[in-house]
Amino acid sequence: MVPLTILCYGDSNTYGYIADSGGRFPRDVRWPGVLQRALGSEYVVIEEGLPGRTTNWDDPFDVGRNGRRYLTPCLASHAPIDLVIIMLGTNDLKRYFRVTANEIALGVGALADIVVGSGCGPDGKPPSVLIVAPPPLGEATKRSALWGFGDARAESEKLADHYATLAEAGNLAMFDAGAVAAVDPVDGVHLDAGSHRTLGTALVDEVKRTLGQSLP
Repeated sequence: MVPLTILCYGDSNTYGYIADSGGRFPRDVRWPGVLQRALGSEYVVIEEGLPGRTTNWDDPFDVGRNGRRYLTPCLASHAPIDLVIIMLGTNDLKRYFRVTANEIALGVGALADIVVGSGCGPDGKPPSVLIVAPPPLGEATKRSALWGFGDARAESEKLADHYATLAEAGNLAMFDAGAVAAVDPVDGVHLDAGSHRTLGTALVDEVKRTLGQSLP
């Protein structure tokens, strides 16, 4: 049996940025690695996490972070792909982008459209798409303020509802990461090891459901 390929397209919370040290969690701690271990050898989980990545915006302080610009070549390089998991939107909350939660959801929708129109699935068909709403920001910290998030916590709490509306309108699968995971209060932005574990574990059933597989 050919393993099913899952592409995880995200930012530093897919990359595995460690809040208190600025390092990177080992692969088996990061949520894509947790997902891989739980799914087993019948799946290949590919990590595409880039710190600072946005949905659709060019960051004036960080080159190459526009998720829309890189998505098409990324899909082509990993094809054929059975499922693309998109967990983006946190970096869009930086106040210098001046965008709202519904505009961020539209950015995610633009990425989903690229995936659906890519023909990068098996036999030239589109991959399935699972949109994951990132957990809300925590209380503001000196580091989150330096990174540009300011008072964006309230706007971040609106993302899940907008993503759900987007998914319903586009007939896409959606999962709210904030239902099972929370950011580390050390910086108010990044997942701790426990949240990586709970998120990766929770996504197992969502992946199987999105791929049309029967659940235990």
